[in-house]
Amino acid sequence: MRVEESESSWPARVVVVHCASVCRSWREITKEIVKTPEQCGRLTFPISLKQPGPRESPIQCFIKRDNATSTFLLYYGLVPSEGENDKLLLAARKIRRATCTDFIVSLVSDDFSRASNTYVATITYELNVLRSRGPRRMHCIMHSIPMSSIEEGGTVQTLTSIPETFNSQFPHPSSSIGKELVSDNSSARASRSPVLAEGSEELLVLKNKAPRWHEQLQCWCLNFRGRVTVASVKNFQLVATAEPSHNVPAADQERVILQFGKIGKDIFTMDYFYPLSAFQAFAICLSSFDTKPACE
Repeated sequence: MRVEESESSWPARVVVVHCASVCRSWREITKEIVKTPEQCGRLTFPISLKQPGPRESPIQCFIKRDNATSTFLLYYGLVPSEGENDKLLLAARKIRRATCTDFIVSLVSDDFSRASNTYVATITYELNVLRSRGPRRMHCIMHSIPMSSIEEGGTVQTLTSIPETFNSQFPHPSSSIGKELVSDNSSARASRSPVLAEGSEELLVLKNKAPRWHEQLQCWCLNFRGRVTVASVKNFQLVATAEPSHNVPAADQERVILQFGKIGKDIFTMDYFYPLSAFQAFAICLSSFDTKPACE
């Protein structure tokens, strides 16, 4: 249990080594746990936050919002625990500017300094204010994930090692996120994700799953399978967009890759699948927290 999600902090590698040294059966269990999230469905070390999630079942997380400090905390698990011993994955602080909104992302909740070794990235959302009606429409271009990753037999490059410091700088953005007539460009310095060369391969594009209008409830509805319980304009599900020329089964085109929604005051769930990583999913969800007159 020391190396699984029951702990509130990341296990030290020495702890994992000690567990593996106890006996053969413990060694086999430990070898299974430390596989990539795509293989074992767990987040064991910080590197896991930059690796794609599992294909069959989602990694389920929740986000706590603190309006007083403009911070957002991503935790591992279904819902908050009573003892508040939840495992913190990432923390983000919002910095509002004249023409955009920045989020500073960190591994801890009390240090957002870019000089710290817990600093992960700066994510910037630029927007213009044009009015539209109806539910939010999202358009996410994933610059580090090829469209071929969701085709039959497709794969996405998985990081297996990290630089000396978690905040090593990379010059390219990891994703850009848009909502209908709003241009939300998300650039993540220190993405630590391989970025595809311009024009080398078609990029994965995600769009929100269209909700249906419920006549009795008089609202737009999506099936979140019990993971979202409060109606909100922020709720969304993302699926991949694919042209007929792509070798993507129809069922996979309707498969939800990321869903986000409200379950209580300042509490939101975030469930994501392959090929997204926890960091990419969190970055997309952060865009929903910023008030956008063009989308409300």
